[in-house]
Amino acid sequence: MGHLVGDVSSSARGFPTDAGRPLGIVRSQGAHMWDGDGRRFIDTVLGFGATMLGHAPSAVIAPVSTALATNPMPSVNHPGEAAAATALARYTGPLEKIVFTNSGSEAVHLAVRIARAATGRRRIVKMAAGFDGWLDGVVFGNVGSPEAHFAQERRPATEHVVLTRFNDARDIDTVFAEYDDIAAVLVEPMLANAGCLVPRDGYLAHLQAVARRHGALLICDEVLMGFRLHAGLSAHWYGLDPDLASLGKAIGSGIAVAAVAGKAEVMRVLEQGGALRGGTYSGNPVACAAVQATLPLLAQGDYAALRARGDRLRAAIVGCFARHGIAVATSGYGNVFGIWFGAQAPSTYDEACLIADPAMSLALHWQLRQAGVLLMPSPHGRLYLSFAHDDAVVDQLVSAFEKAIPRMPGVRG
Repeated sequence: MGHLVGDVSSSARGFPTDAGRPLGIVRSQGAHMWDGDGRRFIDTVLGFGATMLGHAPSAVIAPVSTALATNPMPSVNHPGEAAAATALARYTGPLEKIVFTNSGSEAVHLAVRIARAATGRRRIVKMAAGFDGWLDGVVFGNVGSPEAHFAQERRPATEHVVLTRFNDARDIDTVFAEYDDIAAVLVEPMLANAGCLVPRDGYLAHLQAVARRHGALLICDEVLMGFRLHAGLSAHWYGLDPDLASLGKAIGSGIAVAAVAGKAEVMRVLEQGGALRGGTYSGNPVACAAVQATLPLLAQGDYAALRARGDRLRAAIVGCFARHGIAVATSGYGNVFGIWFGAQAPSTYDEACLIADPAMSLALHWQLRQAGVLLMPSPHGRLYLSFAHDDAVVDQLVSAFEKAIPRMPGVRG
């Protein structure tokens, strides 16, 4: 028996075993990964969104390696920290003040702490089925939990967290009518971990307006979607004006780094000591080198072309299933989307629960894996594309789906 709990330190990495053997990746580069047997996979998991430039981009790895070799862990300030904050603030608009953490979960946790200190209130409104990290303060109501799917009169709540339904404008009105101690509303502008649920027209603007009317802050969890739709926050893409945002994943090209970006008047509580921040590794030179190297490359990226390549793939997937008598739909955007076994993609978690098909999602994962593609095995999973997924790679993905779909159980030839 091995000593590593469940063979992984993060449960999300626990992919299905093959004849009892766990999937072990030993090398990754660009759009591809290789296992210990030398098999190459086109990767659509991409560090759960952390590798927007593709795996191990040389323009990022070189300065990161230099930082690791020359100044990996000083116990005092270093020049790269302020430089990385300045680099990130170029893309966060009014959220001009930056503090670095090591993971997205930590960034959300710190943003919540800042909101509580700034407002003098304790309660956070969170989206049911939203994943905003694994720490106790926000893990309540995650996708797949019993609390995420609730009846109107049985709204789940803890002492400090209350749930609301994503894409239900009336529900957020009801929450604020029920509670008068709300510090902030915490939302992913697209509910990514619930299967890429896209906001309905006007929903996010209503959410923001209700929060402001009641003196609560708006926290946008951008750990997954930040720098994925454009070089900046997805909140600003949607026309929002959040008070705080948590960032991670794409800003470091796979190097462990995250951040909180906030408006100056809100972040002042950190500078004045009203909210504790810490972390031995927060803002370390290696992470800051990754941020400084990554952001200019993302700014040069042709996001429109990438989304178009992904939309071509989405259409090909739907068409291939249709030719074999199965209706599927996709939700999200060209460079991050979910696949649903139904004629219409869901816009709420209740709808998602009705059409989620774990058996079919797992079958698709297995058949694609045999065809050289790594896909999340969950019905609430996502398919990511990076800038390394060029037209040739997308063509290969289309071919892999065309090969895999007819081999799935119950699919007619």
